[in-house]
Amino acid sequence: MNKFYEKYKPFIKETVETVVFVVVMVIIIRFFVGEIRWIPSGSMKPGLIEGDRIFVERFSRFYSTPERGDVMVFYPPFTELKNTPWKLFSRLTGFFCKDIAYIKRVVGMPGDKFEVKPDKTGAWSVYINDEKLDEPYVKSVYDYTSCTQVMHCGPLEIPEGQYMMLGDNRGNSQDGRYWGLLEQDRFIGRAVFLFWPVTRVKILD
Repeated sequence: MNKFYEKYKPFIKETVETVVFVVVMVIIIRFFVGEIRWIPSGSMKPGLIEGDRIFVERFSRFYSTPERGDVMVFYPPFTELKNTPWKLFSRLTGFFCKDIAYIKRVVGMPGDKFEVKPDKTGAWSVYINDEKLDEPYVKSVYDYTSCTQVMHCGPLEIPEGQYMMLGDNRGNSQDGRYWGLLEQDRFIGRAVFLFWPVTRVKILD
């Protein structure tokens, strides 16, 4: 056994050092720079569709907070985030991470009065501080989940450190209208670039 170890010691040492280096670099990149995610559902149509691959930047969180209109990846309130060593490792590296993450748009900001309501034509709109919000990214103003089927249509005041997150496909999105406001510390990062498939490459405004 000792002879075997001595013979392959340089190889084993190099392999271990390489693995440790790769893991450390993955953690540094994912924590300070960004990560790659894929879109599993149609809740952000038409801007993002099932199967799209996006780059999510994380560095801006060190000097700014999300702004209205930002497309953010986050852990929803009902996702229990355990902080055991293994869970922290899996979240930092992405290896075997099973924590549920969502992607939605920031619509309501801290301090806003938020409300969703229809007009006489049946078109639904978001109102911020009693003014209709211009949302050209929404799939259809007529394809909305009725407020009789959700709990958080408002009017409601958004406290500091919390946000209202909505999908662009308002008729098919499990978002803040169902589960309420999102704490700021649950944000993972901002979706900035769609890189796959190549026919849909674009910067996400």
